[in-house]
Amino acid sequence: MIPNDRTGGIIYSPGTSGTFKNAVLQVHTDAGLSGEHVVSFLANLAAIPMFAKQLVGQNALERERLYQSTKFTQRGLSGISTGVVDCALWDIAGKYYNAPVYELLGGYRKRLTAYASTYHGDEEIGGLNSPEAYADFAEQCLELGYKAFKIHGWEEGPVEREIKVVQAVRDRVGDRMMLMNDPACAINTFGDAWRVGRACDEAGFFWLEDPFKDGGLSIHAHRKLRQKIKTPLLVSEHVNLLEPTIDFAMADATDFVRADTDYDGGITGVMKIAHAAEGLGLDTEVHLVGPARRHCIASIRNANFYEMGLVHPRGGFYGPPIFNNGYRDALDAIDADGCVSVPEGPGLGVQLDWDYIRRRRTAHAVYD
Repeated sequence: MIPNDRTGGIIYSPGTSGTFKNAVLQVHTDAGLSGEHVVSFLANLAAIPMFAKQLVGQNALERERLYQSTKFTQRGLSGISTGVVDCALWDIAGKYYNAPVYELLGGYRKRLTAYASTYHGDEEIGGLNSPEAYADFAEQCLELGYKAFKIHGWEEGPVEREIKVVQAVRDRVGDRMMLMNDPACAINTFGDAWRVGRACDEAGFFWLEDPFKDGGLSIHAHRKLRQKIKTPLLVSEHVNLLEPTIDFAMADATDFVRADTDYDGGITGVMKIAHAAEGLGLDTEVHLVGPARRHCIASIRNANFYEMGLVHPRGGFYGPPIFNNGYRDALDAIDADGCVSVPEGPGLGVQLDWDYIRRRRTAHAVYD
């Protein structure tokens, strides 16, 4: 599994390997408690030097105030590093009150229905190299217990192939699974996006996500597409934080709202987005995997799924094996009903394998 050199997407390439770097953010307190959060996208650490000194000496339980102050310091940068710090602060809070984060948030459910979210298409034997291969994989996921399946198609190539994969998966499992399509902002033109949208209409897809090569930013273009197709749109993954995300919804440019703990201001930010969307009568779908995301979904009524991804017939990339208390995200990490559980320990409820982490550490920074 390697990044596509031209597009950056993760694709299957047998006989090759790639290097993926993760980070662990720790926030320490003078009470002897530490909050920890695993960061998959290192860009989310980039602005921490801007505000780290401001956090020293502050009350770690005043998450709302710290959310607001770090967001203010990063104005113009979409609060890029607020989220990872906020997740660590919630971990501290749970440990302080001896409760899992989802209980502190109010709690709504303890089991989360997962959908299988695929790698991008490839050209390899045994991979996702054809519409039929996607259909085969969807059927495999159904047999494992998944109730829903999301296609990430090819990031390059003719739009006709994107349409054929929608049709092939619908024909194979469409009467037994909920289906979604995520071009991941790869479709070049409005016309091609409309054609893919029409195919999703005919196939009865649950949503179409981030179709345009605008990077998921244009309110006008998505509103126009929404007016011309029946399939609900899920947009706003790349529109970070509460205000611009809800602007998208208020402008009728999306039907579902996207939220991510690392992109959107942490657990605090995701819950703000979810409650605002609830007030508009819309659902919030949380992006990708991880303990913080599970706690959020467990506390949001207006959410449908946990995104198990990215998955592939030959395996998947879910981050390094750094948890030693049984927590895992993987294609086979669901139960017979297609669900995952929420960690029950204090805070985020997971334990990190610090021996593994220290042996592979490539850099270390301290702010005090």
